[in-house]
Amino acid sequence: MIEPIFEIIGLSAAFLTTSAFIPQVYKIYKEKNADGISLTMYVILFIGVLLWLIYGILIGSLSIIIANGITALLQLSIIIFKLKN
Repeated sequence: MIEPIFEIIGLSAAFLTTSAFIPQVYKIYKEKNADGISLTMYVILFIGVLLWLIYGILIGSLSIIIANGITALLQLSIIIFKLKN
């Protein structure tokens, strides 16, 4: 079990790092253009985030699970936009 204060710090970090992808997803969606996005970088990052998600599940860390679950969805949407355009 993780100490509550540690989980609060983790949740705060999770919120900030995860929300950083929202403007990129919105911009791509609004402009319907993902030309300047590196598909390779996002695929590698997506795989890494999935591994972090699995790790979070294995150790039972809510902050890691939430952050990486949401981040994986945001990155997957960027990858899909990139592949469609």
